[in-house]
Amino acid sequence: MNILAIADQESRSLWDYYEPGKLEGVDLILSCGDLSPKYLLFLGTFSPAPILYVHGNHDDCYAAEPPVNCICVEDRLYVHKGVRILGLGGSMRYKPGTHQYTQRQMDWRVRKLWFQLQRYGGFDILLTHSPAYQLGDGQDLPHTGFRAFNALLERYNPRYFVHGHTHMTYGRSYQRRSSYRDTQIINAFERYRFEY
Repeated sequence: MNILAIADQESRSLWDYYEPGKLEGVDLILSCGDLSPKYLLFLGTFSPAPILYVHGNHDDCYAAEPPVNCICVEDRLYVHKGVRILGLGGSMRYKPGTHQYTQRQMDWRVRKLWFQLQRYGGFDILLTHSPAYQLGDGQDLPHTGFRAFNALLERYNPRYFVHGHTHMTYGRSYQRRSSYRDTQIINAFERYRFEY
């Protein structure tokens, strides 16, 4: 399965300079948040691939203008062609905002997923906005990762962990790909294609 992961910044190559064929072969699009709903609609218009998304910390506009024909997988386990995808959006709470959480609040969100995780026997892809704690996160509070994600990786050993939030343009050397135990970690900033 060919997957396009996107996050944080609309790709000029896909949006401003789109040409037929750029999305050819993409079977699934995973949005890690902080993207315009119009951008997601645009991608969905030119690709038959389903678009699954979680909210970024700047996605308050989705309440009034949700991404059309896209599937929100926030706080649930979604199965696509046998691949189990667990969605948990938002960032660390650093100011008032709909999609911002404390470590304790994220722990609670994960606990509420217990029944789904038991029913499906775990998950294959963890789709989030923020990274896990000390796995590609930042030093400042807004970009600190969630410890609950570390616990999920350790307990369920998913094949992939796809996140955004820590932009590759921040000047610090964030890695596009890394690994933790048996899990491949992908920072989806702007766009990144990979094979599942």
